Amino acid sequence: MSTARVPFVCGNWKLHHGVAATRAQITELVAGLGALGGAVDVAVAPVATCLSVAVDAAQGRLPIAAQNVHFAEKGAFTGEWSVAHLAELGVRYVIVGHSERRAMFGDDDAAVAKKTRAALDGGLLPIACVGETLAEREGGATKAVVGKQVEAILAVVKPDEAVRLTLAYEPVWAIGTGKNATPEQAQDVHAFIRGLLHKHLGEKAAVVRVQYGGSVKPDNAAQLMAQPDVDGALVGGASLEAKSLLAIAAACRR
Repeated sequence: MSTARVPFVCGNWKLHHGVAATRAQITELVAGLGALGGAVDVAVAPVATCLSVAVDAAQGRLPIAAQNVHFAEKGAFTGEWSVAHLAELGVRYVIVGHSERRAMFGDDDAAVAKKTRAALDGGLLPIACVGETLAEREGGATKAVVGKQVEAILAVVKPDEAVRLTLAYEPVWAIGTGKNATPEQAQDVHAFIRGLLHKHLGEKAAVVRVQYGGSVKPDNAAQLMAQPDVDGALVGGASLEAKSLLAIAAACRR
């Protein structure tokens, strides 16, 4: 992990935790942040209906992320919400292009690029996700797939916006399966992504944090985060309990 980049851990709660549980978990997270000594940035992404409660419970001490957003400012898009809606609630980050959004809801590279651009234009910080399936990895297509996804995102990001961008490499085969990429496998893809960042953003590439996401847990986080191009984690199931997410964050400290 580069000393130039502060590690960043974001919990993605997916379709878990209602209002009461959201308030309780965030209150516990806020209480535990002091032990990190500011050495790690932490955020959480609750269910959309709990975002307002989350922002209130965080008391300005824990950034709140949304799990998705639409790229349009407004219009006939039933069931969607815009960057402006999230910003109005006090949301700071937004996850775009998560593998579940890509696989289940049709978010292709073009849509992910539009959402990234909308987030930047609207003052939010995008966490843009990329990753390959098991079939793609076994077929030797990991870098072709991930490269195409990263290129689509970077095509809409200006060099002076680099510090506002986070990328998250999430091998689809390691999400919710209990499997995870070895530290060496993660570093290989992260180094490849870093090369693409330099290609598009020049020296500004050094400030972009690239998280790893895929069955990250307290007991494997330190090994993953010790890799030079792994700058934190996008955590699913292991983020649902504050104690577990704080342990992962602690493991990310240099």
